[in-house]
Amino acid sequence: MTRHAFWALLLAVAVLSLMPTGYLPPQVFSLWDKAQHALAFAALAGLGLRAYPRHPWHLITGLLVFGGAIELAQAATGWRHGEWGDWLADAVGLAAGATLAWHAPRSAH
Repeated sequence: MTRHAFWALLLAVAVLSLMPTGYLPPQVFSLWDKAQHALAFAALAGLGLRAYPRHPWHLITGLLVFGGAIELAQAATGWRHGEWGDWLADAVGLAAGATLAWHAPRSAH
């Protein structure tokens, strides 16, 4: 179930990141842009590390590449703008999410 949630969140981040802003509800952009990036990637890291605990560095590296690919894709769309500052916010979010996930108590299933 956790893996399904991770992949659903990854898809949602990709779609929302590439969708023209006119199609997004106004409240999506009510937060500071960099904070949105950091929060999304913190959630991806936390959920991803729970879904794939045996490959933490592969996951984090893959998500960092994913964030960079989103910025490059946004730059190519013509209706969004790719920014390296957004990618840096993704990296900060990954670090925060990974730190929280690694220090969270493990459930005994």
